[in-house]
Amino acid sequence: MFELITLPYGSKDLEPVISAQTLSFHHGKHLQGYVDNLNKLIAGGEFEGLSLEEIVCKANPAGGASANQGVFNNAGQILNHNLYFTQFAAKGVALADDGGLKAQIVKQWGGVEAFQAEFVAKGVGLFGSGWFWLSRDANGELVITQEPGASNPVVRGLKPLLTFDVWEHAYYLDYQNRRAAHLEALWQILDWSVIEKRAIGA
Repeated sequence: MFELITLPYGSKDLEPVISAQTLSFHHGKHLQGYVDNLNKLIAGGEFEGLSLEEIVCKANPAGGASANQGVFNNAGQILNHNLYFTQFAAKGVALADDGGLKAQIVKQWGGVEAFQAEFVAKGVGLFGSGWFWLSRDANGELVITQEPGASNPVVRGLKPLLTFDVWEHAYYLDYQNRRAAHLEALWQILDWSVIEKRAIGA
């Protein structure tokens, strides 16, 4: 059985970027709902006992498993939100100058600011609800992908590192329709040390 993750910060620690009210609804209600739904859907079935990643890949409707759409949606949303909520810190943590991740970003985008601009543009340009990601492929290259709905880069064989959520419940109470402003503000609270650990598999 899956459980709601405990946040590694207090309810007001991410303000004003993410308000306590938004966090209460987003984590305490939306994510809790996905956890409750998934536990009901997989009880006693073929998905029980699998990890979230395994469930998402096995139930992936793009792989012909459309009968498991509800399982995919709820498992995907839990996986996505778990990665999302655990990548933030009250004051943010800068990307290490001597780290391999920064070197790879500079190599591929020419600089961190150029990467951030392209990353946010992908989020602004994603129609409707979904997620966008920085991931690593099997060759060690970094890629930015847009994932509609509840999808996750693991269905593409990628290792997800960083994600921003563009479902409206993630930002509408604080930013209304100003999606771009919300996405730009998230850099202030991003804990790059978490992303770096994901990149090396720690």
